[in-house]
Amino acid sequence: MTKKLPILLSIPHGGTKKPKELKRRLCITKREQFDDSDPFVQEVYDLKNSVEYVVSADIARAYVDLNRSPKDVPPGNSDGAIKSLTCYRKPIYLEGMEPDESLIETLLDTYHAPYYDEISNACKKSEIQMGFDCHSMASIAPDIAPDAVQKQKKMRPLFCISNQNGRTCSNDQLRRLACCISESFDVSLSSVALNDPFKGGYLTGFFGNNPVPWIQIEMNRSMYLGKQWFDANSLTIDCARLAKLNQMFKETMMNFCIDNEWF
Repeated sequence: MTKKLPILLSIPHGGTKKPKELKRRLCITKREQFDDSDPFVQEVYDLKNSVEYVVSADIARAYVDLNRSPKDVPPGNSDGAIKSLTCYRKPIYLEGMEPDESLIETLLDTYHAPYYDEISNACKKSEIQMGFDCHSMASIAPDIAPDAVQKQKKMRPLFCISNQNGRTCSNDQLRRLACCISESFDVSLSSVALNDPFKGGYLTGFFGNNPVPWIQIEMNRSMYLGKQWFDANSLTIDCARLAKLNQMFKETMMNFCIDNEWF
């Protein structure tokens, strides 16, 4: 492809690195960090040279959550931009070693603010017509999630795409994307939920129609963490499955841009 798709892809939760500022403070295990992240989303969503811009993070979500307000921090919220517990309520820090106000500010300045600055600068490019915030979701909601159902293991849809109920892009564009996902991934349209269980996070709300339309995409991890592709003990995965999903996502974005007459 010589001409790039006029879109920006944000991949905030695929990182695996630990901030150097947290050395000797952590008690979180490798598996707990994995479960709290969006594993393998960079391999699934990064279209590299096929789109105008990709912004992705290398820091793991457990340490700095880029899809939260920088004002949403402990002790007011254990699941904010800086966390004290994972989404499965596992402690991240050794007792008494949680970040204080000064360290929280350092983490936000070092990792959170630059991510938003990069997106803001990229959106000034006249070529970009739309932004997408790309995530994965657990097959069954963790207890902390808004759709968690006590004592009931409810399966989530294969995809959830959201625009904060029409605030960050038109509902027509959201429906168009649902059709493109259904066709490219060969799944039923009913398995692509709109604004349920997620309505769009802080990133989508922050950048939506400011200045370009924005959609949050959540792919169910069952699409690649099933036993046929993933070894839960070694945390290794069939790379061919990730490559196939990446190609399907590329086709989705191409068809969406063609539908909007951008390409």
